[in-house]
Amino acid sequence: MERFAPQDILPKDSVPARLVGRVWDPESGGPRVVAVRGEDVYDITGHARTVADLMEQADPGRIVAGALDRPRWKLAELVEASWNKDTDRPHLLAPVDLQVIKACGVTFVESMVERVIEERCAGDANKAAEVRELVGKALGGSISSLRPGSEAAMQAKKVLLSEGMWSQYLEVGIGPDPEVFTKAPVLSAVGFGTDVGLPTFSSWNNPEPELVLIVDSRGSVRGATLGNDVNLRDVEGRSALLLGKAKDNNASTALGPFIRLFDGDFTLDTLRQEEITLEVRGQDGYLLEGRNNVAKISRPFEELVRAACGRHHQYPDGFALFTGTLFAPTQDRDASGQGFTHHPGDTVAIRSEHLGALVNRTGVTEELPPWTYGIRDLFAYLQSPAAAGTPQQAGRNS
Repeated sequence: MERFAPQDILPKDSVPARLVGRVWDPESGGPRVVAVRGEDVYDITGHARTVADLMEQADPGRIVAGALDRPRWKLAELVEASWNKDTDRPHLLAPVDLQVIKACGVTFVESMVERVIEERCAGDANKAAEVRELVGKALGGSISSLRPGSEAAMQAKKVLLSEGMWSQYLEVGIGPDPEVFTKAPVLSAVGFGTDVGLPTFSSWNNPEPELVLIVDSRGSVRGATLGNDVNLRDVEGRSALLLGKAKDNNASTALGPFIRLFDGDFTLDTLRQEEITLEVRGQDGYLLEGRNNVAKISRPFEELVRAACGRHHQYPDGFALFTGTLFAPTQDRDASGQGFTHHPGDTVAIRSEHLGALVNRTGVTEELPPWTYGIRDLFAYLQSPAAAGTPQQAGRNS
């Protein structure tokens, strides 16, 4: 079985990085907020009861720095337990808790074209190659430089309409308003090592490696993490009204391994040039590699955040925002012209220089452990004696 060392999942510059996340603690019977420094993991729940609480502080990084007193776990042990699904031992969870998980779609031209193809195929992968060629001829090369919502974009819209090639995906790709949707319920995301789900009703699906912004209740971006926005191409391709069925299923959202907080050296501008890599390794020996170059995003992060929150919509506990992906898998796997689709047992590794590595395997959704730990469970835990006191005392109080 594949093994991971701490350096395999940490950012390349992990020494100065301010990394926070969550660990399931069997000793106290609930999730702990943690900070990571090197190979040591610190329980900082005594300083912030939830990750959402931490993000609401004026300077989360200062709180983290002041909480690095005595480590409680070794990262290597948490990584091993997480990858081996040893839930009786402390293991990593998705690094968000009370935040709503939102997502922006069609924020890169290449992925926009693939969405048009899905729609034109009506979810039939057998037609993908033929439709891709037709759409490519209709779009030409000029559309990649269009600024969404600009006068030039509106002119392109007129041309596409006249060619009978207009699509709802082109509307959000080059129109004035980005696509923003709710990806997953609170507390439903999975973290490093946990299987992501492929429902039995989908036969054409793929990973979406994405940069995920962590935003507080005021709309300020406090840090970032990596995400896999598991996508069911055949379901969404049948109708955009099936977006919920295509996007929100058990274990369909993976986040992690940690949230990296902004500081003087790591900022939103750092992320504008981030390159996210994808590697899918199948049990059949298949290998798929891809890249998501965030610099090619068609809308700035600030525009995406404003589209999600503002006077029209508030998030009292903050939110995590998937920013979309450039990656669109066209490499054939099972049959010529059908492109890529997952198989159960694929290992999906999403990496970036400043955020580390999020690694999961794929499984059959209906066969994965059900999602059972919800908001009431978290509140009950936080009110229990086991969760009270200092981080070092918490385990002894259980």
